[in-house]
Amino acid sequence: QVQLVESGGGSVQTGGSLKLSCVASGRTTSTQAMGWFRQAPENEREFVAATARIGSDTLYAEAVQGRFRISKDNAKNALYLQMDNLKPEDTAVYYCATSTMSGVLSSPYRYESWGQGTQVTVSS
Repeated sequence: QVQLVESGGGSVQTGGSLKLSCVASGRTTSTQAMGWFRQAPENEREFVAATARIGSDTLYAEAVQGRFRISKDNAKNALYLQMDNLKPEDTAVYYCATSTMSGVLSSPYRYESWGQGTQVTVSS
């Protein structure tokens, strides 16, 4: 089992930046895919960005393409999400997730481990 802890959320104004971090512990060697998701009030959890543990492939939701960047540090069992040019519609709780399935995965149903989430609030 993998435990995930996110950090780095906060409140910023439109156009601001935040960098989220996610540190994994436990059976991290079984992790093949990693991703970020978000959930706004009364909305379903939605995909934000994903990458694979091995290699440099990444995938982004259209809404964040060009503004967000996912990165990783396997030596530290860490996953990051750099968020620039933030907009009010980016306001949500952000979750990191890991999967034992291979590939770059956008479906939340393919992820087995989830963090508790970190709040991001963007004001206009």
